[in-house]
Amino acid sequence: MCKFKDTTLGIKKLDFNVKRGAMAAYLTDGREIIVPVSMFPDIKQLSRKQREEWMIMDDQYFSFETLSKIYSVTDKSLTKPNRCSNG
Repeated sequence: MCKFKDTTLGIKKLDFNVKRGAMAAYLTDGREIIVPVSMFPDIKQLSRKQREEWMIMDDQYFSFETLSKIYSVTDKSLTKPNRCSNG
């Protein structure tokens, strides 16, 4: 898990219905982070149905049934990796 100032950070769920062209990540610390899907070209190429077939692994990673790529809670604008440390 990532730690931010004594907070363990993980992903609770993803939502692609919050705003057109956006993805919301609901984090275990209570935050909701909304980012443009365009920041993730592989996800942008998925159909609406394929985007709903997401899975969360170890509270920290997410992927989709039709993609082989695994994304981290620290990817792109979900969090700022330079402030994240393991342990």
